[in-house]
Formats: sequence, C-alpha cells, structure tokens
Amino acid sequence: MDKPAGLPVHAGPRGGASLEDFLPWLAQGKRHLPQPAHRLDTDTAGCLVLGRTKPAMAELGGFFAEGRAKKTYWAVVVGGPAAQSGRIDLPLRKTSSKAAGWRMETHPEGQPALTRWRVKGRGEGLTWLELRPETGRTHQLRVHCAAQGWPMLGDPFYGQEAKGGLHLLARAIALPTRPPIEAEAPVPPAMQAGFAACGWREAA
Repeated sequence: MDKPAGLPVHAGPRGGASLEDFLPWLAQGKRHLPQPAHRLDTDTAGCLVLGRTKPAMAELGGFFAEGRAKKTYWAVVVGGPAAQSGRIDLPLRKTSSKAAGWRMETHPEGQPALTRWRVKGRGEGLTWLELRPETGRTHQLRVHCAAQGWPMLGDPFYGQEAKGGLHLLARAIALPTRPPIEAEAPVPPAMQAGFAACGWREAA
C-alpha cells in the first residue's frame, strides 16, 4: 500500500488514527486482518508491504530479515554531497533524555547500519537523493544524512521543520516472490515542490 505521511503504522499510547484503524477495509473477506511486514516511520510516505496470512507473513519476514527485500527511498536534503554517489557506514543506537525525549544517534557501540546513496538532481541549496538501506535501523536514513551535514528537508528530529513536512519517500519495493513483486509510490503532493526544485518532474 501507499502509506501517507503522518499516519503511524501502529496505534500509540496517545491515541489518534493509525494504519490499524484501516486494516478491516483491507481484509477483502479474509478471516485474519493483514499485518505490516516491516516498519515505516510515521513521517515517511510510500510503499508499505502487508501480509494477509501467517505463511505469507513468515515468507515476507524472511525477505526483510535476510536483506532480500530491496527498498529504494527518495529524499530531498538540505545542502548535499559533493560526489555523485557513495555509502554511509555508521553504527546507530537509541538515546533518550527527559528534556528531548528519544532519538537515534551515531555511536561506535551502536548496531551496524549501512546506506548507499546517489544523486538524482540538484537545486539551490537542496539535493535529491536516491537512498538504498542495506540494514533496517530506526531512523537510519534520516540520521545518516544528518550526520553527513545534509539533513532531510522538513525533518523535525534531525534538521528543521519545513513546508511539506519530512521529504522522505519509500519510493519502491521489490520482493523475490514467485513471480517477483515490485511496487512504486508516487511523490505526494506536499513534497512535489521540494523534489521539483531539484529537477524532478511528474511523469505524464
């Protein structure tokens, strides 16, 4: 499914709408409700995979755990790299404080985290990146980009808020099922100005 930005996958302690509220409409007559097969941040829009049965969930879980599910993200970052492609290999760990709450940080004792990136377009003070995470740590792409000195546009955690919200899109997913499954999410209207500033144009 194409998850909108701002919709959490799971219900939180503070209440409010979540994807769980809509699962009955996605059941399509099945006895069990479909369930998310992986994580997607509340602020992130785009491709989210769900499984309808326990065997399907087990198979999907294996794809993600083994790194066989190929995820592609698009992001607009403030500033940007001088090179056209590269990799970020920085371990991540969770930290928290009473004043600021929890967040992720780079730390030598954290869990391994690897992101590959390439530039797809550039604008005035902005860069459009394609990101391919090879691990699935919480906030991995956001922290990795911010640690390089180019935080994502509109990121309230690791950068600054901006019109259109967090400019991070789970653009595509490819699963090694038989036959293979591939899906692609469009750029949401709220993000289109940011991507367009870097050369993106909506397909006719």
